Amino acid sequence: MFANLINFSMLDSIEKKLYQLIINRLDGDKIQSKDYQEKIIRLTEKGIGGFIIFGGEKDEIKEFIAGLQAASEIPLFIASDIERGAGQQFRNATYFPFQMAVAAAIEKNRPEDILLLDIIIQAIADEAADIGINMPLIPVMDANQNPDNPIICTRAFSDNPKTVAWFGSHYIKFLEDSGLISCPKHFPGHGDTAVDSHISLPVIAKSKDDLMKTDLLPFIKSIEAGAGSIMIGHLKVPALDSKPASLSKKIITDLLKKELGFNGLIITDALNMSALKDFGNVPVECIKAGVDILLHPVDADMTVKELLSAIESKEISENQIDSALERIIKAKERFSKIKKPDVNYKAHAFISEQISDMSITLVKSSPGILPISKDKDANIVFAGDDDIYKSSILKNHFNSEPQTLNSTKWPVAELLIIAIFTSVAAWKGSSGISDEEKRKIIELIKQAKSSIVISFGSPYVLRHFKEADILIAAYEPSEQAQMAVIKCLKGEIDFQGKLPVKIY
Repeated sequence: MFANLINFSMLDSIEKKLYQLIINRLDGDKIQSKDYQEKIIRLTEKGIGGFIIFGGEKDEIKEFIAGLQAASEIPLFIASDIERGAGQQFRNATYFPFQMAVAAAIEKNRPEDILLLDIIIQAIADEAADIGINMPLIPVMDANQNPDNPIICTRAFSDNPKTVAWFGSHYIKFLEDSGLISCPKHFPGHGDTAVDSHISLPVIAKSKDDLMKTDLLPFIKSIEAGAGSIMIGHLKVPALDSKPASLSKKIITDLLKKELGFNGLIITDALNMSALKDFGNVPVECIKAGVDILLHPVDADMTVKELLSAIESKEISENQIDSALERIIKAKERFSKIKKPDVNYKAHAFISEQISDMSITLVKSSPGILPISKDKDANIVFAGDDDIYKSSILKNHFNSEPQTLNSTKWPVAELLIIAIFTSVAAWKGSSGISDEEKRKIIELIKQAKSSIVISFGSPYVLRHFKEADILIAAYEPSEQAQMAVIKCLKGEIDFQGKLPVKIY
């Protein structure tokens, strides 16, 4: 099918070659618009390498992708950030817990847990293949070693590089065996920083020896597991180069390709992020450094013009472009082997709920408080992100009306429950709570007869409330995680999770 593509017989112009190096954004909720459809089809006709899809309804996206693939001369990369399964992006697909919750739930020395992990990963792979995603941008292989990390946090499996490597390698093998291209990220490691690279350029201040033992170890294991691609983070690592990793030949070509022996696809993190705003012609510098695929540039047409200009000025050579294209075509040849699975979405929803139940972690316990009976005199106080907690299902499970930290007076009760809701999201800049919120929560704990603090999100926020009688980590603010905590509090199920990170 692709026998002549290595000779670029279908890429009859340098422009088409350059478009193949780009994965463009596709907004799933805009595909009903004729104008938007035409814009995407025009890019496909120009030879775009693929699309990264954000949002939309599962079946509508599935149909639209199938149409694009039929219209494209060369198969398209269809990428998506589905770390939590296809439901992270697409309505009516399955939303699985965060990677850290999975690591909390699964005991890697227990065969039945490993079998469940395999079922989860296969479910994620099957839903991706069913929808038409052939390049799921997973797993996150960063070891989250900074408690204040605003963008990795619960997206990581753990702060332990060996644990990250073990879980991530499992994901990679299943995805690759399904014919999909896995994409461990964010090389050389985004876990030890308190800066979100969507906002500015993080600096990883470690020696190369330290990097090899911590941040780089999961990526070394990713290569051994057969990862088809690796995403480069927008990170400054002075021990490796003065340039950001995504612009660094020393990091991409010398370290990743030559020293670590990776010969798959190298893809940038999204080029619309602000980390590289102070640098020159970013797409050109990425290609010069050894990148194959430019992900999510602001403007694909402008990016092609910039690359054309660089070729004309001999800043980059056509040989460099052809070398990247050979790797791209080789990867795309595999797509014909992807089999559309028969997906049971209802069964996947049940599995997701099971993992949530298993992940809830009792970080600190005191006798005589749990389980909480229906007639227990308890007050609940919400903290953190009010956009999340204002619709919390916890409101319906306690006798008193929930309060917030902005309340001027709290009724005295036998038990105080403080539910803290936080999220990890691009451009947000924080995965925790403010110092003022911490101060108010500590005051409430001191006044209470007995207290429970629950983190629906970053488990690290619990480190500020050691005086509470009970600390519970739930890893995310989803309704499913809240329901799992309610079941644990009432004694309907046991606390089964193990904390995958050190919080003290």
